[in-house]
Amino acid sequence: MTIYIKNHDFHYELENLCRIFFPNEKISIIKDQMPDAASSFWALAYLEPSEKYVRLYAAVYRDGQKIEQEACVSGETPDLEKECERELAVLLFTLLTKLTQITPTWGILTGVRPIKLMRRLTSELGETGAKAYFRDKLLVSQNKTELAAITMKAEQKLLSLSRKESYSLYVSIPFCPTRCSYCSFVSQTIERAHKMIPEYVARLCEELEKTAQIAHELNLRLESVYIGGGTPTTLTWEQMELLLRTIRRNFDFSCCREFTVEAGRPDTITPEKLKAMKRYGVDRISINPQTLNDGVLELIGRKHSARQTIDAFKLARKEGFHHINMDLIAGLPGDSLTSFQNTIQGICQLDPESVTIHTLAMKKSSKLAMEGKKLYKDECLEAAQMLDYASEVLLSRQYAPYYLYRQSKMVGNLENVGWAKPGFESFYNVYVMDETHTILACGAGAVTKLKQPQGDYLERVFNFKYPYEYLSRFQEMLERKNQVRRFYDQFC
Repeated sequence: MTIYIKNHDFHYELENLCRIFFPNEKISIIKDQMPDAASSFWALAYLEPSEKYVRLYAAVYRDGQKIEQEACVSGETPDLEKECERELAVLLFTLLTKLTQITPTWGILTGVRPIKLMRRLTSELGETGAKAYFRDKLLVSQNKTELAAITMKAEQKLLSLSRKESYSLYVSIPFCPTRCSYCSFVSQTIERAHKMIPEYVARLCEELEKTAQIAHELNLRLESVYIGGGTPTTLTWEQMELLLRTIRRNFDFSCCREFTVEAGRPDTITPEKLKAMKRYGVDRISINPQTLNDGVLELIGRKHSARQTIDAFKLARKEGFHHINMDLIAGLPGDSLTSFQNTIQGICQLDPESVTIHTLAMKKSSKLAMEGKKLYKDECLEAAQMLDYASEVLLSRQYAPYYLYRQSKMVGNLENVGWAKPGFESFYNVYVMDETHTILACGAGAVTKLKQPQGDYLERVFNFKYPYEYLSRFQEMLERKNQVRRFYDQFC
């Protein structure tokens, strides 16, 4: 598919919009040129400014059929460029909906953080006005608009507890037992990387010590800690103990509200690792089966069974964990609506405090994408039915949505939603998705995100992506931590 644009630079948004409807198409952009007569599939979006108004025109041509639409925006419209971009997206969305007979439920929204947008609009227009803007101006469905509004309110309780000196800590363990077929994260399988893990843990502890020192010097207040990956429980219990001890001994936990370890795969969870977590104050863990269908687990490259998930959950309960999250994915290869419903029922029988329902995202570097996996209309519709079913069941069991985010190339252009029982919402999840305060991040692939204490400005400090880079260039990477001091010297 080729998108021709003229007299504007909205190509990024329009390309993402077209990808919602045609996820398997290679999309190219051509600027300031009219469509080639030989092209069989194209979209055209251009502006014609005049003294009093801007004329907007969009057209789509496919297999001999051309449809078109136009609109006008007053030249006196506040934030004219932004309004032209929105209106042009609406024109193109309307045409693509007519062409494909598909109506994406998030309308023209393609961003990661719709709740943050809902919050901003609510502050400007009030809740009623914000909802109306979502429905009428962004073409978001009634159901998704209500989901966004409910989630925003749930987040607000946690956001109100953050202060200008608050920060959270993220720790990256970029190792997994195997690589899942849908995964695009920079992580190494144990078979390939086990020899570097001891050195990695030692260096990570060194980075954590320096990070804690900087946080102490700047009088920052630790709100939440999240150890993720990868699969942190690929570490031995001795390595896990060393890591946890380093964190507890160096960081001030006097105000910390939550300490999470993403235990991840059930086959990596042992009594010794759970005991180490309890010993050092971990109060939230995540056990992530993704599905309870053994056939689907095998298809996606998992080496554990549904039975191991149940056993790991019961073991965590036995070791005294009273806040357990479980991650599931809708739209996995080989899964079906009936199978997904069985998974939801099985998870509800375990009764975790929170459940996160992800939608499969076809990331470019994942095995699925590299093997040429395509997305089809029926799969997208079935994924939407899966989310609807999960929502219905979880609401009936007193779970409520408390955080939400979206990714590019998600099946059906849907969403990821965190559901929790009252009082069991994850502080870290809310803070990181809202970009509420600074996130200090340690480990390979980790990205520190510095937030201006009394403003919206963000600055990122990147660690090296791969474990071997992290180790071989460790001193160079450690020097980057000094950017944290410089940032706070500038804004405080």
